[in-house]
This record gives sequence, structure tokens and C-alpha cells, in this order.
Amino acid sequence: MRYFRVEEDRAAGYTGYIDGSHRWMLPGIICPACKATWSATSQTYPSVDLTPVASLADFETARPEPVDEYERLRALVRPLLPPGAVLKPGTRFGPIVGKAQGRFGQFVSPVPWVLMVQRAALEKLKAEGLRGLKGCPPLLRFRQRASPELLELEILPMGRLHPDCLPASRKPPCPRCGRDGTRRPDDLLLDASTLPSHLDLFRLEEYSSVIVCTERFADACKRLGLDGVVFRPLPTRSHG
Repeated sequence: MRYFRVEEDRAAGYTGYIDGSHRWMLPGIICPACKATWSATSQTYPSVDLTPVASLADFETARPEPVDEYERLRALVRPLLPPGAVLKPGTRFGPIVGKAQGRFGQFVSPVPWVLMVQRAALEKLKAEGLRGLKGCPPLLRFRQRASPELLELEILPMGRLHPDCLPASRKPPCPRCGRDGTRRPDDLLLDASTLPSHLDLFRLEEYSSVIVCTERFADACKRLGLDGVVFRPLPTRSHG
């Protein structure tokens, strides 16, 4: 199986613009061990509704919190997550709320870690038998009469990079907060043993802004004429 990175097609000429953010979020973290203040805002779960959580106001403002408070809030939302979800400081939940305008392609990527698709295109992909595609409606106010019906794809973090593309001298993650300060390499190499066999679209676990698809997904998009994104080949290597 071949794999590809999914990125916005900046040469497509679309004028569409989305100004919004997810409704809820975990706070960032202030770690007493590594002394870092950090968050990973590229993990998003648009299907997760936090309204059952009693202290909902704790999830409405981006801010850092001491590690104990972060862990308390994380425990409140964990039961609401889909299978396979990973929680990190700054994780976002619920629909994107905001405004939009312009002309959009079949796929829309307002930021590298968010991938949206027009409903008709998603239905075509599902009809092709592609696995793990879940569209979630955003709450967007369009400044035009003819507005597309966009859905945000919920993309689970599943795969990892092969150690051969990472610095040999990299430090281990912080034992208290789990932060890994290793910069993402320019040349990505996927660890074949970590790639999911049941999904045609996923994001990397440790570098969650990287969205990856299978050859089946890329071929279906090209065959159906779905535009707005490009597919860049990613090499794989077995671990060990």
C-alpha cells in the first residue's frame, strides 16, 4: 500500500476563506518537570459534544494550566471521545464556529490540520467503500447566497514516523507531561508497522498536523475529480 500526505492545493485558484475555531478546547499545560508551557492544537474531534460536562466554561478559553488541573479536565472529557482518540494539551472539540466567504473546492483546508469536504463529495467517497470517513457539520455563517455544505472530517491520530527520519540525538519525551520537543523533519518516513489497516484517512500521532491518506483514497479522489487538495507521496519503512 502506498501513502500520501494531503495538503491544500494553493494553485487551484479558489477564493474561499474560513475564519473560525472549534467550540471547546483543553487548556495548554505548564509542566513542573520540563518547565515547558505548551499545547498541541492540531488534534481535533469535531464530533465530540462537551455539553454534558458540568464545568463547561473551563473548556471555552485557550490558556495554560498547571499539570494537575489539566489532568483533571482531561479526565472529564475522556469518556466522550471516539475509539482511537488521543488527548494532548490544547486538543479541540465540537464544531468550528465562525464565518466563511468565497468560492470553495470539493476539499477545503483552512489550516493544515483541518480537512473539510463538501457533502456531495463525501457521499461519493463513501460509495467507493473508503473506510473511516466521518463528516461533522461546522457552524459557519456564509456571506453569500450560494454557500456550499461543508463538513469537517474527523481524522484520528494513528500512524507514526519511522525513527530513521528523526534525529538520533533527540531527547526522550518528558516523563511528566509527555512533551516531545523534537522538530518535525522535512523529509517524512512513515513507520509501516504503526499505520492503521482499517482507515483510508488518518493523521500522524506525534505530528498531528500531518494528514495522511492511502492510495485508495487518493485514487478515488482523482477518479471522481475532487479538487482542493494535492497528494504528495510518503515513503514507508518497516521497523526493526
